[in-house]
Amino acid sequence: MRILSGIQPSGTIHIGNYFGMIKKMIESQDDGELFAFIASYHALTSVKDKEFLQRNTFEAAVNFLSLGMDPEKSTFWVQSDVPEVLELYWILSNHTPMGLLERGHSYKDKTSKGIKANHGLFSYPVLMAADILLFDSNIVPVGKDQIQHVEMTRDIANTFNNTYGDILTMPELKVDTDVQSVPGTDGAKMSKSYGNTIDMFGNKKVIKKQVMKIITDSTALEEPKEWENCNVYTLCKLFMNDSELLELQNRYETAGEGYGHFKLTLLNKINEHFAPYNDKREYYLNNPNEVKEILAHGASKAQKIAKEKMKIIRDAVGLSY
Repeated sequence: MRILSGIQPSGTIHIGNYFGMIKKMIESQDDGELFAFIASYHALTSVKDKEFLQRNTFEAAVNFLSLGMDPEKSTFWVQSDVPEVLELYWILSNHTPMGLLERGHSYKDKTSKGIKANHGLFSYPVLMAADILLFDSNIVPVGKDQIQHVEMTRDIANTFNNTYGDILTMPELKVDTDVQSVPGTDGAKMSKSYGNTIDMFGNKKVIKKQVMKIITDSTALEEPKEWENCNVYTLCKLFMNDSELLELQNRYETAGEGYGHFKLTLLNKINEHFAPYNDKREYYLNNPNEVKEILAHGASKAQKIAKEKMKIIRDAVGLSY
């Protein structure tokens, strides 16, 4: 079973990214053959700064390798290092009805929020379809906001197969209903666009400042606290076992400690949890050539498969002579 996931090179990652997507992706290396790429072509729809994209692409690779992406278990590469995806993107574009793209929720949402409309943004689902279909992906894990894109991929593949025969593998989407929404410092879903994140890596003072910003109620120090609906406690649940949580509940229900104490407990758990990953991250940051070699190795594995698939597709549509 082949599993495919794309990763946006979006810079600093936070604990919401980790528990919402990254952790599950890393674990999926034991569930099947994982193909994971850094979506550098996709990033061009919003990023127009060369240095920013280069830096974020490298940091995305470092972060995922640090968190357990195993280049021996998985195929891990940068999207733009396998340009065959663009040839398939063009071929699939000729089997994609305009109406299908015009119904795209993501395009409508982004343009309604002021993002400038362009062809790349509009045809983003076709490139995503090419990503998936180029590697005969069986399973595509997605969040709720990406369900429509996988459904579009199936529509495009069906149209192509109806024309040329059973050539493209029909992917199945997988939505993890167990993934909980990680609250940010203001209680809303943790998101960079909301400015309510807690970083996984980076400056310890910054991370402490982020944790201490978590919104709580105004219960006095000498009064018991309610833990059920407390943002600090909800975040602690991500890092604590049952006995640790019971102990924390007792601390909430016993007068004498304030929310600042509970925030420091959370901060310690965050630092403790990510310390081994942080050590690996420092190693990769200090050995950029090793990171580039890993990505080149992944690109070589991915390109071998991509070339073989494109040979079949080119022959089917009449581009071989």
